[in-house]
Amino acid sequence: MVKNRLKIFIISVAGLLMIDLFAGIYIFFDISFFIKAPFNPDAKQKTIMVISGQGLKAIAEHLENEEIISNKLYFSIYTNFKKAGKKIQAGEYLLSASQSPEEILDIFIKGKVKLYRLTIPEGFNIREIAALVEKENFCDMKKFMTLCNSPSFIKRLGIQVFSLEGYLFPDTYFFSKQNTCEDIISAMVGRFNSVFTEDLRRRAGSLGFSAHEILTLASIIEKETGDASERPLISSVFHNRLKKNMRLESDPTVIYGIEDFDGNIKKIHLQTVTPYNTYQISGLPPGPIANPGALSLEAALYPAQTGYFYFVSKKDTTHYFSETYEEHLRAVRRYHLNN
Repeated sequence: MVKNRLKIFIISVAGLLMIDLFAGIYIFFDISFFIKAPFNPDAKQKTIMVISGQGLKAIAEHLENEEIISNKLYFSIYTNFKKAGKKIQAGEYLLSASQSPEEILDIFIKGKVKLYRLTIPEGFNIREIAALVEKENFCDMKKFMTLCNSPSFIKRLGIQVFSLEGYLFPDTYFFSKQNTCEDIISAMVGRFNSVFTEDLRRRAGSLGFSAHEILTLASIIEKETGDASERPLISSVFHNRLKKNMRLESDPTVIYGIEDFDGNIKKIHLQTVTPYNTYQISGLPPGPIANPGALSLEAALYPAQTGYFYFVSKKDTTHYFSETYEEHLRAVRRYHLNN
């Protein structure tokens, strides 16, 4: 009797173990299939937020509710198996059920957050860039400008200047909503440093200019013409005038020194002495008046070889260049006084 009971017990335990074994094998293969297979291959992307400090359970539940994954429990088991629960980075993600849970977890771990385009046009000054950055909801305009004029922040970037005007390289950038003002400015300065290479800095020295002076000159060239092909010619005029100790007499520099400029430059503006009024001061102003692009930097370093000392707008984005003052006056009468 006892032997029969023992036999039944052993068979029962064995049966339960077999059931557990088969259940375990089933779950193993089910999870293996789950992590590799997208929930919905035809699904569109959705924006998913992972909040700082959010737990794995809440993240998995959110993914299931948004129909990005089919099983929150399996996702949690897989994540724990990979010991990745604490490696998931907070941020805004662009995800789809057409991605496998394995791919989604990898995106979380690597912090491949959703990025937004930010294009900085050539010739924008700090104020204009700050306004654009605020408009695109990346950073407060006031904070951006404060950082660009902060001695301690500028020092951390490794630049010995009083302002980052000129050093915010115009380009197309991609930032996440988690990027700070500091991140954005650092990226722009970093891009400038990659463009303004050591070879170009040595070229500046060979011309008798510091890198800062060439950047200042490039910013003036940038603002003087809307025709890229003219930049080396504009540059030649300024180089020729500097060699002769002639004032640059550049309207954009005057405008930069005017607070709340209304778009109409007047005679009084040309006569008012400011550090940027090149009708009143000799040589270059103390710093850039805008943030120039690569072509203007190149033009400042490699001016065309001309005898030009003057130019006047032809009112079609191009200019007429003159070697003598008399020729320049004739051009002024032709393109301005007779119209």
